[in-house]
Amino acid sequence: MLSQTGKRLTTRITDHVQEKLQMAADLVGATLNQFVVQAALEKAEKVIESESTIVLTRRESLRLLEMIENPPPRNEAFLRAQARYQRLKNDADTSA
Repeated sequence: MLSQTGKRLTTRITDHVQEKLQMAADLVGATLNQFVVQAALEKAEKVIESESTIVLTRRESLRLLEMIENPPPRNEAFLRAQARYQRLKNDADTSA
């Protein structure tokens, strides 16, 4: 069964921190390891979600929809950037 448990995470903590974590783990009926892993996983999911989500105001979201539906005309800088991108893309395709 040990081969199915996965990776190991090791950390050093103070007695005070261990006591507090152990108390919380006991209150929810989990081992210290289970508690710490679950808490870390919940925090990781929140961080990933917050860094992967863009929150717009109503005004910003309406502006974005307007820009998608009616994009501004392509200016000279855009056309140069587009041509450069195509050259780089073609160069990468031919060298692969």
